[in-house]
Amino acid sequence: MKIFYSDHYTIPLPEGHRFPMEKYRLLREGLVSEGVLLRSELEQTRLATQDEVASVHSNDYIEAVLNGTLSPQEVRKIGFPWSPALAERSLATVGGAISAAFEALENGISGNLAGGTHHAFRDSGEGFCVFNDQAVVAQVLRDQNLVKKVLIIDLDVHQGNGTSSIFAGRNDVFVFSMHGEKNYPFRKVDSHLDIPLPDHTNDEEYLLLLDRYLPYLFDQKPDIVLYQAGTDPLKEDLLGRLNLTFEGLMERDRMVLSKCYDSGVPVALAMGGGYAVPIELTIKAHINTYRVAREIY
Repeated sequence: MKIFYSDHYTIPLPEGHRFPMEKYRLLREGLVSEGVLLRSELEQTRLATQDEVASVHSNDYIEAVLNGTLSPQEVRKIGFPWSPALAERSLATVGGAISAAFEALENGISGNLAGGTHHAFRDSGEGFCVFNDQAVVAQVLRDQNLVKKVLIIDLDVHQGNGTSSIFAGRNDVFVFSMHGEKNYPFRKVDSHLDIPLPDHTNDEEYLLLLDRYLPYLFDQKPDIVLYQAGTDPLKEDLLGRLNLTFEGLMERDRMVLSKCYDSGVPVALAMGGGYAVPIELTIKAHINTYRVAREIY
Protein backbone atom coordinates (compact mmCIF):
# COMPACT_ATOMS: atom_id res chain seq x y z
CA MET A 1 0.00 0.00 0.00
CA LYS A 2 1.44 3.37 -1.03
CA ILE A 3 0.20 6.42 0.88
CA PHE A 4 1.13 10.05 0.20
CA TYR A 5 1.93 12.75 2.76
CA SER A 6 2.71 16.45 2.75
CA ASP A 7 3.07 17.44 6.41
CA HIS A 8 6.50 18.91 5.65
CA TYR A 9 4.51 21.77 4.09
CA THR A 10 3.09 23.71 7.03
CA ILE A 11 1.14 26.94 7.37
CA PRO A 12 2.20 29.53 9.96
CA LEU A 13 -0.89 30.20 12.06
CA PRO A 14 -1.44 32.79 14.79
CA GLU A 15 -1.45 31.71 18.43
CA GLY A 16 -4.80 30.25 19.39
CA HIS A 17 -5.93 29.44 15.85
CA ARG A 18 -8.40 26.57 16.08
CA PHE A 19 -7.12 24.57 13.10
CA PRO A 20 -4.96 21.63 14.33
CA MET A 21 -2.16 21.82 11.77
CA GLU A 22 -0.06 19.32 13.72
CA LYS A 23 -2.54 16.51 13.06
CA TYR A 24 -0.99 15.69 9.68
CA ARG A 25 2.45 15.00 11.15
CA LEU A 26 0.96 13.17 14.13
CA LEU A 27 -1.06 10.92 11.85
CA ARG A 28 1.92 9.97 9.71
CA GLU A 29 4.03 9.25 12.78
CA GLY A 30 1.21 7.31 14.46
CA LEU A 31 0.56 5.10 11.45
CA VAL A 32 4.20 4.00 11.52
CA SER A 33 4.64 3.75 15.29
CA GLU A 34 1.50 1.59 15.62
CA GLY A 35 2.59 -0.66 12.76
CA VAL A 36 -0.37 0.13 10.52
CA LEU A 37 1.93 1.31 7.73
CA LEU A 38 5.58 0.68 7.02
CA ARG A 39 7.75 3.74 6.63
CA SER A 40 8.56 2.51 3.12
CA GLU A 41 4.86 2.69 2.21
CA LEU A 42 4.82 6.46 2.77
CA GLU A 43 5.84 8.78 -0.04
CA GLN A 44 6.23 12.55 -0.07
CA THR A 45 3.75 14.13 -2.39
CA ARG A 46 4.53 16.34 -5.34
CA LEU A 47 3.06 19.79 -5.90
CA ALA A 48 0.12 19.92 -8.28
CA THR A 49 0.72 21.96 -11.41
CA GLN A 50 -1.21 25.13 -12.09
CA ASP A 51 -2.78 23.47 -15.14
CA GLU A 52 -4.05 20.60 -13.00
CA VAL A 53 -5.63 22.98 -10.49
CA ALA A 54 -7.11 24.98 -13.37
CA SER A 55 -9.10 21.92 -14.43
CA VAL A 56 -11.75 23.07 -11.92
CA HIS A 57 -10.60 26.46 -10.56
CA SER A 58 -10.56 29.78 -12.40
CA ASN A 59 -7.17 31.16 -13.41
CA ASP A 60 -7.91 34.46 -11.67
CA TYR A 61 -8.52 32.70 -8.36
CA ILE A 62 -5.43 30.50 -8.73
CA GLU A 63 -3.26 33.53 -9.47
CA ALA A 64 -4.67 35.34 -6.43
CA VAL A 65 -3.83 32.39 -4.19
CA LEU A 66 -0.33 31.93 -5.59
CA ASN A 67 0.53 35.64 -5.63
CA GLY A 68 -1.10 36.71 -2.40
CA THR A 69 -3.64 39.07 -3.96
CA LEU A 70 -6.75 37.59 -2.33
CA SER A 71 -9.00 40.25 -0.83
CA PRO A 72 -9.32 40.45 2.97
CA GLN A 73 -12.85 39.06 2.64
CA GLU A 74 -11.60 36.09 0.60
CA VAL A 75 -8.91 35.40 3.19
CA ARG A 76 -11.48 35.52 6.01
CA LYS A 77 -13.69 33.02 4.18
CA ILE A 78 -10.80 30.60 3.83
CA GLY A 79 -9.92 30.95 7.50
CA PHE A 80 -6.13 30.91 7.08
CA PRO A 81 -3.90 33.97 6.81
CA TRP A 82 -2.25 34.17 3.39
CA SER A 83 1.42 33.30 3.10
CA PRO A 84 3.60 31.71 0.41
CA ALA A 85 3.47 28.59 2.57
CA LEU A 86 -0.33 28.50 2.27
CA ALA A 87 -0.08 28.48 -1.52
CA GLU A 88 2.57 25.75 -1.49
CA ARG A 89 0.69 23.63 1.04
CA SER A 90 -2.49 23.91 -1.02
CA LEU A 91 -0.69 22.69 -4.14
CA ALA A 92 0.82 19.82 -2.16
CA THR A 93 -2.60 18.74 -0.91
CA VAL A 94 -3.88 18.52 -4.47
CA GLY A 95 -0.70 16.83 -5.67
CA GLY A 96 -1.08 14.13 -3.04
CA ALA A 97 -4.70 13.53 -4.02
CA ILE A 98 -3.79 13.13 -7.69
CA SER A 99 -0.94 10.75 -6.87
CA ALA A 100 -3.21 8.69 -4.61
CA ALA A 101 -5.84 8.38 -7.33
CA PHE A 102 -3.29 7.22 -9.91
CA GLU A 103 -1.90 4.72 -7.41
CA ALA A 104 -5.41 3.46 -6.63
CA LEU A 105 -6.09 2.89 -10.33
CA GLU A 106 -2.90 0.86 -10.50
CA ASN A 107 -3.15 -1.16 -7.27
CA GLY A 108 -6.70 -0.86 -5.95
CA ILE A 109 -6.23 1.47 -2.99
CA SER A 110 -4.21 4.46 -1.89
CA GLY A 111 -4.62 7.52 0.27
CA ASN A 112 -3.54 11.07 0.89
CA LEU A 113 -2.73 12.04 4.50
CA ALA A 114 -4.32 15.44 3.85
CA GLY A 115 -7.07 16.76 1.64
CA GLY A 116 -10.78 16.48 1.50
CA THR A 117 -10.90 20.25 0.92
CA HIS A 118 -14.51 20.09 -0.22
CA HIS A 119 -15.59 23.66 0.66
CA ALA A 120 -13.50 25.19 -2.14
CA PHE A 121 -15.56 26.48 -5.08
CA ARG A 122 -14.43 27.17 -8.63
CA ASP A 123 -13.43 30.77 -7.88
CA SER A 124 -13.22 30.95 -4.09
CA GLY A 125 -12.22 29.07 -0.98
CA GLU A 126 -13.82 28.78 2.43
CA GLY A 127 -13.86 26.69 5.58
CA PHE A 128 -10.09 25.95 5.67
CA CYS A 129 -10.23 24.85 2.01
CA VAL A 130 -8.23 26.63 -0.71
CA PHE A 131 -8.22 24.28 -3.71
CA ASN A 132 -10.69 21.40 -4.00
CA ASP A 133 -8.44 18.35 -4.19
CA GLN A 134 -11.06 15.70 -4.91
CA ALA A 135 -12.74 17.85 -7.55
CA VAL A 136 -9.39 18.36 -9.29
CA VAL A 137 -8.71 14.62 -9.15
CA ALA A 138 -12.09 13.75 -10.63
CA GLN A 139 -11.65 16.24 -13.47
CA VAL A 140 -8.05 15.24 -14.22
CA LEU A 141 -9.07 11.58 -14.44
CA ARG A 142 -11.92 12.48 -16.78
CA ASP A 143 -9.79 14.81 -18.91
CA GLN A 144 -7.23 12.06 -19.41
CA ASN A 145 -9.98 9.52 -20.22
CA LEU A 146 -8.74 7.24 -17.47
CA VAL A 147 -12.25 6.72 -16.11
CA LYS A 148 -15.79 7.27 -17.33
CA LYS A 149 -17.51 7.68 -13.96
CA VAL A 150 -16.21 8.99 -10.62
CA LEU A 151 -18.07 8.39 -7.35
CA ILE A 152 -17.25 10.78 -4.50
CA ILE A 153 -18.36 9.37 -1.15
CA ASP A 154 -18.19 12.28 1.29
CA LEU A 155 -18.68 11.19 4.90
CA ASP A 156 -17.18 14.25 6.51
CA VAL A 157 -19.68 15.75 8.98
CA HIS A 158 -19.79 18.96 6.93
CA GLN A 159 -21.42 18.98 3.50
CA GLY A 160 -18.99 19.47 0.63
CA ASN A 161 -20.73 22.49 -0.86
CA GLY A 162 -17.81 23.36 -3.13
CA THR A 163 -17.60 19.88 -4.65
CA SER A 164 -21.35 19.76 -5.18
CA SER A 165 -21.30 23.16 -6.88
CA ILE A 166 -18.46 22.22 -9.22
CA PHE A 167 -20.18 19.04 -10.41
CA ALA A 168 -23.78 20.21 -10.41
CA GLY A 169 -25.65 18.85 -13.42
CA ARG A 170 -22.85 16.44 -14.35
CA ASN A 171 -23.51 12.73 -14.89
CA ASP A 172 -19.87 11.61 -15.07
CA VAL A 173 -19.14 12.56 -11.44
CA PHE A 174 -21.60 11.48 -8.74
CA VAL A 175 -21.35 13.24 -5.38
CA PHE A 176 -22.83 11.57 -2.28
CA SER A 177 -22.82 13.30 1.09
CA MET A 178 -23.96 12.24 4.57
CA HIS A 179 -23.56 15.23 6.84
CA GLY A 180 -24.93 17.15 9.80
CA GLU A 181 -28.16 18.83 8.72
CA LYS A 182 -27.70 21.86 10.99
CA ASN A 183 -23.91 22.01 10.76
CA TYR A 184 -21.61 24.13 8.59
CA PRO A 185 -22.02 25.14 5.79
CA PHE A 186 -25.33 26.72 6.69
CA ARG A 187 -26.21 27.20 3.02
CA LYS A 188 -25.91 23.76 1.45
CA VAL A 189 -25.49 23.09 -2.27
CA ASP A 190 -27.41 20.11 -3.61
CA SER A 191 -25.25 17.05 -4.27
CA HIS A 192 -26.43 14.22 -6.51
CA LEU A 193 -27.55 12.57 -3.25
CA ASP A 194 -27.57 14.21 0.18
CA ILE A 195 -28.43 12.50 3.46
CA PRO A 196 -28.80 15.20 6.15
CA LEU A 197 -28.43 13.92 9.70
CA PRO A 198 -30.00 15.38 12.84
CA ASP A 199 -27.76 16.42 15.72
CA HIS A 200 -26.69 13.54 18.01
CA THR A 201 -27.15 10.82 15.35
CA ASN A 202 -25.60 7.65 16.82
CA ASP A 203 -23.77 4.64 15.37
CA GLU A 204 -26.84 2.52 14.75
CA GLU A 205 -28.81 5.24 13.00
CA TYR A 206 -25.84 6.32 10.90
CA LEU A 207 -24.81 2.84 9.79
CA LEU A 208 -28.37 1.82 8.90
CA LEU A 209 -28.60 4.81 6.54
CA LEU A 210 -25.21 4.13 5.00
CA ASP A 211 -26.10 0.48 4.47
CA ARG A 212 -29.34 1.53 2.78
CA TYR A 213 -27.67 3.80 0.23
CA LEU A 214 -24.35 2.08 -0.54
CA PRO A 215 -25.87 -0.36 -3.07
CA TYR A 216 -27.46 2.54 -4.95
CA LEU A 217 -24.12 4.34 -5.10
CA PHE A 218 -22.40 1.37 -6.67
CA ASP A 219 -25.29 0.95 -9.08
CA GLN A 220 -23.83 4.12 -10.66
CA LYS A 221 -21.04 1.85 -11.98
CA PRO A 222 -18.10 4.00 -10.87
CA ASP A 223 -14.61 3.38 -12.19
CA ILE A 224 -13.07 4.88 -9.05
CA VAL A 225 -14.26 5.99 -5.60
CA LEU A 226 -12.85 9.10 -3.96
CA TYR A 227 -13.57 8.56 -0.27
CA GLN A 228 -13.71 11.56 2.05
CA ALA A 229 -13.13 9.75 5.35
CA GLY A 230 -13.57 12.65 7.76
CA THR A 231 -13.43 11.73 11.43
CA ASP A 232 -15.48 14.70 12.63
CA PRO A 233 -18.68 12.64 13.09
CA LEU A 234 -16.89 11.40 16.25
CA LYS A 235 -18.83 12.25 19.42
CA GLU A 236 -15.80 14.01 20.92
CA ASP A 237 -15.29 16.28 17.92
CA LEU A 238 -15.73 19.97 18.74
CA LEU A 239 -17.30 20.78 15.36
CA GLY A 240 -19.22 17.56 14.72
CA ARG A 241 -22.50 17.52 16.69
CA LEU A 242 -22.97 13.80 15.96
CA ASN A 243 -22.50 10.91 18.41
CA LEU A 244 -20.47 8.31 16.54
CA THR A 245 -17.97 6.20 18.48
CA PHE A 246 -14.56 4.97 17.36
CA GLU A 247 -16.18 1.59 16.68
CA GLY A 248 -18.94 3.22 14.64
CA LEU A 249 -16.44 5.11 12.50
CA MET A 250 -14.46 1.93 11.91
CA GLU A 251 -17.60 0.10 10.83
CA ARG A 252 -18.42 3.02 8.51
CA ASP A 253 -14.99 2.68 6.89
CA ARG A 254 -15.31 -1.10 6.78
CA MET A 255 -18.62 -0.85 4.93
CA VAL A 256 -17.33 1.58 2.34
CA LEU A 257 -13.97 -0.07 1.75
CA SER A 258 -15.43 -3.59 1.70
CA LYS A 259 -17.92 -2.48 -0.92
CA CYS A 260 -15.08 -1.04 -3.01
CA TYR A 261 -13.02 -4.20 -2.60
CA ASP A 262 -15.88 -6.60 -3.33
CA SER A 263 -16.94 -4.56 -6.37
CA GLY A 264 -13.41 -4.31 -7.72
CA VAL A 265 -13.57 -0.50 -7.73
CA PRO A 266 -10.33 1.35 -6.91
CA VAL A 267 -10.54 3.75 -3.97
CA ALA A 268 -8.45 6.78 -3.00
CA LEU A 269 -8.85 8.10 0.53
CA ALA A 270 -8.79 11.73 1.62
CA MET A 271 -8.28 12.66 5.26
CA GLY A 272 -11.15 15.11 5.73
CA GLY A 273 -11.96 16.92 8.96
CA GLY A 274 -11.24 16.13 12.59
CA TYR A 275 -11.21 18.62 15.46
CA ALA A 276 -11.38 16.68 18.72
CA VAL A 277 -9.74 17.90 21.91
CA PRO A 278 -7.28 16.49 22.65
CA ILE A 279 -6.25 16.10 19.04
CA GLU A 280 -4.99 12.59 19.82
CA LEU A 281 -8.61 11.40 19.63
CA THR A 282 -8.82 12.60 16.04
CA ILE A 283 -5.47 10.95 15.26
CA LYS A 284 -6.73 7.66 16.70
CA ALA A 285 -9.82 7.81 14.47
CA HIS A 286 -7.75 8.57 11.35
CA ILE A 287 -5.35 5.73 12.17
CA ASN A 288 -8.33 3.42 12.54
CA THR A 289 -9.39 4.22 8.96
CA TYR A 290 -6.08 2.88 7.70
CA ARG A 291 -6.26 -0.03 10.15
CA VAL A 292 -9.52 -1.03 8.48
CA ALA A 293 -8.01 -0.53 5.02
CA ARG A 294 -5.13 -2.81 5.94
CA GLU A 295 -7.56 -5.39 7.29
CA ILE A 296 -9.51 -5.48 4.01
CA TYR A 297 -6.69 -5.04 1.50
